[in-house]
Amino acid sequence: MASVAARRMVVENEEPEPKDVQRPEAMRLLEALLFASKEPLDDKTLAARLPAGVDLKAALAALQAEYAARGVNLVRVGGKWSFRTASDLSWLLTREAVQPKKLSRAALETLAVIAYHQPVTRAEIEDVRGVSMSRGTIDVLLETGWIRPRGRRKAPGRPITYGTTDAFVSHFGLEQLSDLPGLDELKGSGLLDGRLPPGFAVPLPSDDPALHEDEEPLEPGDLDLGLAPRAEPGED
Repeated sequence: MASVAARRMVVENEEPEPKDVQRPEAMRLLEALLFASKEPLDDKTLAARLPAGVDLKAALAALQAEYAARGVNLVRVGGKWSFRTASDLSWLLTREAVQPKKLSRAALETLAVIAYHQPVTRAEIEDVRGVSMSRGTIDVLLETGWIRPRGRRKAPGRPITYGTTDAFVSHFGLEQLSDLPGLDELKGSGLLDGRLPPGFAVPLPSDDPALHEDEEPLEPGDLDLGLAPRAEPGED
């Protein structure tokens, strides 16, 4: 009897277990929105769906921290938010992953010129590279979804101008285009040597979707992929 009474006293004296701390409603709403969306969402879209007065920046930071150690992480890529498989678990999906076609050196150089110099025309790309370019190079890059026709240059012939897409930013894991490496980073990685001409500089890339003063909108029919001719044999 004494032992039973003693156990009863212990149980009665035990402090009740603390209840789970309720998550802020803003975090629950953000979590639901991001999981339900087929596409990444930007701050403006998220804010429009939340109640007035919600501190969006704080709620996103808290949700990101909460998921940091999980198999799915909240990441911001290209200025938009989405849930993605944790990078250290990517090997789980390798069998389902589609291996992208390896780009030629000419295509990679062209992509780099477009990324850093956009909006840029075909002739301007050739001027930067110093060689003529096969029409198929632009075709291949359009098919990857990493570049897009932006508009037409206000110049004789009204050439098409090209720029990168959100898919480019997402594929290379950038939060925004300005995260591309600058001159010092390119030197440090060995992609540029120290024998550069005086005054050499790497332009600061801009992914502003608005047309520049020297651009005008594309016309109906411009996007029927007549802009992307069939690849031609040979590449400079």
